[in-house]
Amino acid sequence: MKKLFYLLLLVTAFNTACKKSSTDAGAEVPVSNVADLPAGAKDGVAFINNGTSAIITLYAPGKKSVSLISDFNNWSATTSVMKNTPDGNTWWVQVDNLNPATEYAYQFYIDGTLKVADPYCEKVLDPDNDQYISSTVYPGLKAYPTGKTTGIVSIMQANQTVYTWKNSSFSRPEKNNLVIYELLIRDFTTEHTYASTLAKLDYLIGLGINAIELMPVNEFEGNSSWGYNPSFYFAPDKYYGTKTALQNFIDECHGRGIAVIMDMVLNHSFGQSPMVQLYFDGTKPTASSPWFNVDAKHPYNVGFDFNHESTATKKFSKDVMKFWMQQYRIDGFRFDLSKGFTQKVSTDDATMSAYDASRVAIWKDYNSYIKSIDPNFYVILEHFADASEEKVLAEDGMMLWNDMNYNMNESTMGWLDNSNFQWGFYANHGFTKSENLVGFGESHDQERLNFKNINYGNASGNYVIKGNLGTSLKREALIAAFLFAIPGPKMVWQFGELGYDINIDYNGRTGEKPVKWDYYSDPNRKALYDAYAKFIRLKKNNPIFKSSSSTYNLAGGIKYIKLVEGTNTVVVVGNFDVVSQQANIDFGTPGTWADAVGNGITMGSTFYTATLAPGEYHVFSKTALK
Repeated sequence: MKKLFYLLLLVTAFNTACKKSSTDAGAEVPVSNVADLPAGAKDGVAFINNGTSAIITLYAPGKKSVSLISDFNNWSATTSVMKNTPDGNTWWVQVDNLNPATEYAYQFYIDGTLKVADPYCEKVLDPDNDQYISSTVYPGLKAYPTGKTTGIVSIMQANQTVYTWKNSSFSRPEKNNLVIYELLIRDFTTEHTYASTLAKLDYLIGLGINAIELMPVNEFEGNSSWGYNPSFYFAPDKYYGTKTALQNFIDECHGRGIAVIMDMVLNHSFGQSPMVQLYFDGTKPTASSPWFNVDAKHPYNVGFDFNHESTATKKFSKDVMKFWMQQYRIDGFRFDLSKGFTQKVSTDDATMSAYDASRVAIWKDYNSYIKSIDPNFYVILEHFADASEEKVLAEDGMMLWNDMNYNMNESTMGWLDNSNFQWGFYANHGFTKSENLVGFGESHDQERLNFKNINYGNASGNYVIKGNLGTSLKREALIAAFLFAIPGPKMVWQFGELGYDINIDYNGRTGEKPVKWDYYSDPNRKALYDAYAKFIRLKKNNPIFKSSSSTYNLAGGIKYIKLVEGTNTVVVVGNFDVVSQQANIDFGTPGTWADAVGNGITMGSTFYTATLAPGEYHVFSKTALK
């Protein structure tokens, strides 16, 4: 997990969090200020009367007074005093005489001490960070109401630009055929925008991926971030562009056959969040918070820990999910730290990872809700819990991240003792379908494979991995042949297909990394890209790579995977040692075999016997692959 990142951000969270909320201070709400919620109201803003009026609502149990302060009342705390519902939970006010074409800035003024933005708003103004967002990234950004208020403010507008979707008949790739490209917009192009990322779509199509997983794009603290410090869950972060630019990005991806998956962070939030600020003692949430635990329940938590057994948290989370599914036509969520959705107290990973019936029930409930909206939606969990728990979640249709980084990197470096990556096969998890296991050798969280190849690779005689770019890249092609041969959905971390070799801790673990599009013009790196493209094409075009019939030996220097589907058999074999090794593998049938990466062979027996040079590999098939 992003632990160091989060610990550093906690300092910012505490500094910017909020003034202490006086939950128990003040008099009772006057009877004259109690009224039922009007018809048509919803959390946040509901426009009525053709946008000339709005009902604005805040869920804030236990507060004594709430006023709406805004552009339209000159930020007065006495003009728009909000009414409280009889149960004491919700505050609301209707404002009239609005211009539907105007953006209005507004906040809630709580108990005479605290100003917060609307948790449900779709856009915010940040007095500290917006000044660093250029007009080319976000044109026409409304000016902050300097001198009128302080802190982050919400924006509302009745007649927003409505995006016209062009691709309404997009058919998502089947789970088993997914090749996901995990992408951080900040570090993918120097312009760090949806538009500049879209301009690289031909590159991704050439690679053959059929899904893009965007690291978090909803509002997070600061501008330059991995995005795992969320604050506003309905607002796209302006550092990457406008709402319509994001919708257009998704639409264009759909038009090119690419699904878009959103990284969703609902384990925690940080001090900039109005939901944190509403019930906060200056250090941590108070016991009266409807959403957050006072103290984290597990050792991986950062920021402030959501309580997913709380009715209020469940409602909020479902509102967030539904919003992105419907307003942005997202195809799936990858849920960050899904193992953290627990109220079971733990101080170590083993205890936290043990089967947790409450956590299973929480995820089944969320999955059921998502599927009630869109039955074919991808639900991907970064879970890493006990296999017995992951098996239950998989049987409910969810997909689980499967990290093979360590063992695959040992293989690419030529260190064989811990190089067995058979955990990539779904049956070893107790799963009945390969489609529920998303395998990868790299993600944003792991060290880059090629960085370790170049810095720590093995050597023997003239065969040297360490410090040798050409050899280290060929080792990357070798592991890719095996990765894409394992049945089930796969994920690639951005620029892994070019052998990105910048240390993950360069400029700080979550700091900005060099954008290396110049890699593509390097013949050795382009050769790796071409190898990835070939293996991805083979996976997508040949049903045998979904086979439920597999045998393998992934220990030692000579590794192989054998797949059988109908009359065809595929055997991927490679030498991961740094010296030549003898292969002796039962292919099952003699005769002529095609090789997708070289010349075919003819065998007089069922056994393939050959001496493979270090790093040499083949993709043999009884019937030539497409």
